[in-house]
Amino acid sequence: MQKRSLGKSGLEVSSIGLGCMGMSHGYGPAPDRKEMISLIHAAVDRGVNFFDTAEVYGPYVNEELVGEALAPFKEEVMIATKLGIKVVDGKQVVESKPEQIRQSVEGSLKRLNVEAIDLYYQHRVDPDVPIEEVAGTVKDLIQEGKVKHWGLSEAGVKTIRRAHAVHPLAAIQSEYSMMWRSPEEELLPALEELGIGFVPFSPLGKGFLTGTIDKNATFGKSDFRSIVPRFTPENLEANQVLIDLINKIAAGKNATSAQISLAWVLAQKSWIVPIPGTRKLNRLEENLGAVDVELTPQELSDLKEALSKIEISGERYPAEYANRVGK
Repeated sequence: MQKRSLGKSGLEVSSIGLGCMGMSHGYGPAPDRKEMISLIHAAVDRGVNFFDTAEVYGPYVNEELVGEALAPFKEEVMIATKLGIKVVDGKQVVESKPEQIRQSVEGSLKRLNVEAIDLYYQHRVDPDVPIEEVAGTVKDLIQEGKVKHWGLSEAGVKTIRRAHAVHPLAAIQSEYSMMWRSPEEELLPALEELGIGFVPFSPLGKGFLTGTIDKNATFGKSDFRSIVPRFTPENLEANQVLIDLINKIAAGKNATSAQISLAWVLAQKSWIVPIPGTRKLNRLEENLGAVDVELTPQELSDLKEALSKIEISGERYPAEYANRVGK
């Protein structure tokens, strides 16, 4: 597995990481724990050294799963986790007060069974706590040896600049794929200027870009996609035009739709590290195969032109979640 550096942080990770959320949260009933530990081990065996989790996934149980699975590989892997969202009466609440951050870091260290967190993100910006205060608290944690690098998730460019001025950010995590290209407008130019890495989540459009989801797909109540506007039958049907485009390219490359989608993300910048999630070994191997798929400059140019003519139907978040991003 090739390696990539996240900006100027000195944090070097595998070109593709593994998003672990779905192993216990967000995509229907949690699968067998032992199977997920085996899957994480399989990822390590194949050269993946970058694993993504969060305090709120579960909550807590995903960190415990990742911590247990990676215990034998502590010196070889990088674990990213997140603070700033807690569950109150069954609902997610954004909170990043300094005392909450300190409480969160101690909990995450214990659940992950590590002495320091490799990459610690603020999961969502807390509008009630100045980002300078958050950055200052995390800076103290870095000086105390509890955190090595830090980042923000789904933050706006102005907030990123303010946070970076207090203590350099290693990475920004936000959604990015052929289905959601908004980061190209302001975010990517700002990250390039500041020397910050980019970690796209949902690089396969929450599964849509694998080409296995059509208008007849159904999602259970515990599957986040059941409340996502983008996944209504009419929007799934309207967006099939994107799958048709990707399938055409995949056929010419002897690759899968997922591999073309990930190869496209990787080709955008050398400091981008996508973290597709999966629960299946065959999907893991398929995703990792994307590093061997090369899109030529002409193919990328043609793709860019084709994508500019496709209008994606349906918002990527329901309103209550959409209000928390880009702050």
